[in-house]
Amino acid sequence: MTVRAVPSAFVRAHTQVRRPSSVPEVRLHVADDVVALWEAMEAAEGGAGEAPPFWAAAWPGGQALARYVLDTPEAVAGRAVLDLGSGSGLVALAARLAGARSVLASDVDPFSRTAVGVNAGLNGVGGISVTGDVLGRDPAGTDVVLAGDVCYDREMTERVLPFLDRARARGCQVYVGDPGRPYLPHDRLEPVAAYDIPETEGPGLRRTTVWRLP
Repeated sequence: MTVRAVPSAFVRAHTQVRRPSSVPEVRLHVADDVVALWEAMEAAEGGAGEAPPFWAAAWPGGQALARYVLDTPEAVAGRAVLDLGSGSGLVALAARLAGARSVLASDVDPFSRTAVGVNAGLNGVGGISVTGDVLGRDPAGTDVVLAGDVCYDREMTERVLPFLDRARARGCQVYVGDPGRPYLPHDRLEPVAAYDIPETEGPGLRRTTVWRLP
């Protein structure tokens, strides 16, 4: 099935440029009114009932991963990086700014894939390519996998974990950013950093951890 490309103009028209609170080095197109954006997405696709616009926010797990690679550039410098569930592209951008040789930003949502390109242009960052779902693929050619906020429900976690295990078995370094969701198998992971990230929806801080798959 051919998926129609989302015009860059749509992303620009329905978002505002902001700096994520924990990653001020990066600017992103984000939505102040998610409901209005979701309605615009549905209208653009003929009322097809698109998924929520996860790409239009800087989620805590992504902010933590982005902060980690910017503060610890040796984790990605000179390496081929996969940003799994890229969303806005924040983690992909941070990886390139930290010296990654190349970044592949993967997301199933065509709106996300367009947003990644728009945000890369906004920040003057090259070397990021985009693709759709990679969970059924062989992770060959990847040195580092960065996965922010991917374990948000049981079904997604059950799809993601086997891919991360395959990547680790091939020698990839695997890092997961997560704000304490119950589906993440913490007993299988090692914490490498933790940050207090402002909540995406509402006041307060969310303790968010970057984990490594040993």
